[in-house]
Amino acid sequence: MKMNEFLHAFDFESQFDDRVAFEWFQHNWGTSFVLSATYAAVIFLGRVFMKDRQKLDLRTPLMLWSFCLAVFSIMGALRTSWYMFNKVTSHGLLESVCDTEFYSAPVSKFWAYAFTLSKAPELGDTVFIVLRKQRLIFLHWYHHITVLLYTWYSYRDRVAGGGWFMTMNYIVHAFMYSYYTIKAAGKRVPRPFAMLITLMQITQMIVGSSVLLLVYRWKHDVHCISTMHNIVYGSVMYLSYLLLFSIFFYQTYLKRSGDGEDKKRVKRE
Repeated sequence: MKMNEFLHAFDFESQFDDRVAFEWFQHNWGTSFVLSATYAAVIFLGRVFMKDRQKLDLRTPLMLWSFCLAVFSIMGALRTSWYMFNKVTSHGLLESVCDTEFYSAPVSKFWAYAFTLSKAPELGDTVFIVLRKQRLIFLHWYHHITVLLYTWYSYRDRVAGGGWFMTMNYIVHAFMYSYYTIKAAGKRVPRPFAMLITLMQITQMIVGSSVLLLVYRWKHDVHCISTMHNIVYGSVMYLSYLLLFSIFFYQTYLKRSGDGEDKKRVKRE
C-alpha cells in the first residue's frame, strides 16, 4: 500500500484534476514572462504616478489582503507539510527529495497547483508599497519576479524537489503574512518576531540550495526527474536570495542596532 493511501484527502483535494492543470501549464507557462513584464511596468509607472501625490493609507485593504494570504499559506503549510513529513518518515530523505508524486497525490496536488498560481496575485504586495509610498528595495521585486518564473517553470516539468520548495515557502509565508496582518491592524509586534521571519527565509534558502545539490547528485531519468537547466536556474536563484536576505538581515537588525548604540554612547559621553 502506498504512503498516500494513509493520508486523508478532503473531497476538494482528491477531486481536483491535476492532469488539466498540468496540461494548462504545459501550454501557458510562458505567461509568467508576460506577468513579470507587466508587473515591472506597473511598478515603474506607479512610482512615477505617486511621486507628487500624497501617499494612500490603505490600512484596512492591506490587512484584509495579508489576512487572506496568511490563511491560504497556513492551510497550504499544514497540508503539504503533512505529506512531506510522512514521505520522509516512511521512505527517507532520498525519496522525499526525488519525489514527484507531490504534484499528483490526493493530499497535495491541489496545493501544489494553488501554490504555483498564487505567485501571480502575490505580486499585489508591491502595489501596496507603491501606493503607500514605502521604500521599495531590490530584494522585494527581484524575489517576486524570479519566484514566479521559476515556480511556473518547475511545475510545468514537475521536477524533483518541488515538495520541499513549496512546503518551505508555505510555512515561511504563513508566518510572514500573519505578521503583515498584525502590523496592518496597527498592533505592535516584538522586533524578535520580525528577525525570526528573516532567519526563516535565510534557512529556507540554505535548505533549498541543499535540496538542489541533492537533486543534482541523485538525478535520474525515472527515479529522480529534473533537468540541468532547472537545477542551474534554481541554484542561482536560491544562492542570490541567500546573499540578499543575509545582507538585509545585517543591515536591518545588526548594523542599525549597532549604530544606535554608538549614538547613545556618544550622547552619554
